[in-house]
Amino acid sequence: MNDGDTKLLLGARIKELRKKNAISQEELAEACGISSKYLSRIELGMHFPSIEILLRLSEKLGVEIKDLFDFLPEPSTREDLKKTLDELVKGIDEKLLRLVVKVVRAMVR
Repeated sequence: MNDGDTKLLLGARIKELRKKNAISQEELAEACGISSKYLSRIELGMHFPSIEILLRLSEKLGVEIKDLFDFLPEPSTREDLKKTLDELVKGIDEKLLRLVVKVVRAMVR
């Protein structure tokens, strides 16, 4: 992934979270102390915001800053969910895998 890809994915993620929270570009921009034009350019992947702006955006969107970089789409079908779970546990050691099984069992009971 290059810098251009990261800017595009970050912008799309910010836009997704903004819409999920039913916040207009103008409202979010004002709350973060930036212009709506600058926010638009961030969402379009034309600009990469400073860490300070990223912190403000994450706060106003109600997420941790790391969540702004969660570019993977949410699984949409049961089969996708199973594949995602399989991929997540593929590289973990046996001790952690046993813990995952215990947690899942407790959740489905």
